Amino acid sequence: MFAVVRTGGKQYRVAPGDKIVVERLAGEAGDRVDISDVLLAGEGSDLKSVDGLKVAAEIVAQAKGDKVTVFKKRRRHNYRRKQGHRQQHTILRIVAIGDHKAEKKQDSKPAKAAKDAPAAAAKKEAAAQANAGDPDVKGQAAAVPTENPAPESETAANPDQQTKAAAKPKPAKPKKAAGDKAKAEAPSTKKEAPAKGAAKKPAKPKK
Repeated sequence: MFAVVRTGGKQYRVAPGDKIVVERLAGEAGDRVDISDVLLAGEGSDLKSVDGLKVAAEIVAQAKGDKVTVFKKRRRHNYRRKQGHRQQHTILRIVAIGDHKAEKKQDSKPAKAAKDAPAAAAKKEAAAQANAGDPDVKGQAAAVPTENPAPESETAANPDQQTKAAAKPKPAKPKKAAGDKAKAEAPSTKKEAPAKGAAKKPAKPKK
C-alpha cells in the first residue's frame, strides 16, 4: 500500500518501510509521529478513501542539509554580504499506513549457513584424514608431480645456448709490431721552437 502525504509544504509518496527526509519536525530520535495530511492512498491500481487515514512514522535522526552560500553585491556602492545556511531536516521511517504495517524482511543468513554446512563438513573430514596420517591421502599428494620444475641453472634451462658458446672459438687479438711502437714513441722535431742564441738567417736583398 502507498500514500501521498504533505508535510512542510512538500508532498511525498511513501510506503511502509520507506525512509524520507522532510523539513524539521519537533521530537528526538525514536519518537513516533503521525501525519494526518494524507492526499491520496491506494494499493496497486486501486485507490482507497483517505477519510481518517493517518500515516505513522518514526524519527530516525535530526540532521542538517548541505551548506548553501548566500552572497549579495551592489555595484559601485561598496556593498558585500556573505552568509552561509544549512537547512534543518528530519529523517523519518514510515512504520504503517493506517492498518498496513511494514513487512519484516526474512533473514537469509540461516538458509545460507545450511547450504554451506555440507561443504564445511567435507573440508573438516579431509583435514582430519591428513592429520591422522592416512596413507591414501599422502600417496595422492606425493604422486602429483610438478608440471614445470624450476631449472637448477641457466645453462640447464637453455642447452642450445651452451652448445653455441662451446662451438664458437674466440678470435685472437693481433700483436703490435715493435717498430710501430718505436715510431710512436719517437718525438717529432718538425715544429720545435728554435734554440735561444741561434744565428738568424741573412735576409735576402731587395731587388
